[in-house]
Amino acid sequence: MGRYDALLTDGGPVKHAVAVLLCALTLVITPVPGQSQAIATGANWPLNVTALTSPAARNSAQPQISSLADRVVLSWVERSGELATLRFSERTDSGWTEARTVASGTNWFVNWADVPSVIPLQHESMAAHWLQTSAVSTYAYDVRLSFSRDRGRIWSTSVTPHHDGTQTAHGFASLFPMPGQGLGIAWLDGRQMKEGAHERMGAGSMGLRGARFAPDGKQASEMAIDDRVCECCPSAAAVTADGPIVAYRNRTSDEIRDIYVSRLVGGTWTEPRAVYNDNWRIAACPVNGPALSAKGRDVAIAWFTAVGDEGHVYAAFSSNAGETFGPPVRIDEVGAIGRVDVELLADGSAAVTWIEFADQRSEFRIRRAERNGARSASLAVSAIASGRASGYPRLGRRGNELIFAWTEPGETSQVRTAVAQLGSAIPAR
Repeated sequence: MGRYDALLTDGGPVKHAVAVLLCALTLVITPVPGQSQAIATGANWPLNVTALTSPAARNSAQPQISSLADRVVLSWVERSGELATLRFSERTDSGWTEARTVASGTNWFVNWADVPSVIPLQHESMAAHWLQTSAVSTYAYDVRLSFSRDRGRIWSTSVTPHHDGTQTAHGFASLFPMPGQGLGIAWLDGRQMKEGAHERMGAGSMGLRGARFAPDGKQASEMAIDDRVCECCPSAAAVTADGPIVAYRNRTSDEIRDIYVSRLVGGTWTEPRAVYNDNWRIAACPVNGPALSAKGRDVAIAWFTAVGDEGHVYAAFSSNAGETFGPPVRIDEVGAIGRVDVELLADGSAAVTWIEFADQRSEFRIRRAERNGARSASLAVSAIASGRASGYPRLGRRGNELIFAWTEPGETSQVRTAVAQLGSAIPAR
């Protein structure tokens, strides 16, 4: 098995054929010559990363960070035998709040890349999602949604946003607050895939669908966004001044799997468009999705690609709510295995995190990128395992504070957290 396969998939949700299809790939960690991506070096970016006592207990993993204004929520999954529990904590001026429980079950689909979430909504409302098995097949599971009106003290009976009734995969969901209150959600939907397609790369296509829920929790709509997408790359969503935008890894008929976006305009999802034509042809899912951040009409996006079997991370900016994006800015140092996150900063630049891999070492790293291609020096947040046990490290922002979360694997894994204060040169919004 090639090094690229081991680092990106490691037998995860696409073990059905990835080991065969990717075994010839190697991760050549050298700069990409002759490409048009903007690469420039900016001034150092002084950050002092300070470890925090994590609100997550032992046997925890799958961290997620969600925010709305000054509310920042960290969620994770705790395991005890077959029982899985979704918990969360909010970041405040005095630290993490005491962890609260959303739901738990022994029939959940728990996966290193397909991660539950808890997000803040308007006023005291919140929404959460997790995955629940629907049949004995490994990849038959549903998205379950629950709502709270009292900041997570009491949660509603869960519902599904999809109503096709097929025992297929429904997951990799991205939740976002709808303008004017309510909840939006986008998810990967396997209703067009035949039973067992995951295990044997069978006929049928994974789709991306979206739904909207009213403030009272009642579903108001459901519609297709894209009929053919990468089977198991996480999606991302953000809300601009013009409305929501989702990002995901597309899949063309000739197996080009680049990052696309679609925007919700006038109640309809726009025709999906590529952020940039990397032209990464790969006949398998790399389990590496994009990240989005938006403020007003400004959008920042980060993603991973491995054209020519070289793993790299890029970011790009939009000033028209994601309708178009500028040239990509190279983010990684030497080579990367991806698993990106991004946060817009007050001056229009962006903080981008990823897992760097070089000299047989992997690190959770961060750097600041500007629209003109200028980049700060990159900084290591923490050493991190390169395999699937470490999952996706996360980045959030609350005012002048950057918030980090990642999984420290081991005999008893645990979600770790840290913070860094932004300098006065980048004031809070």
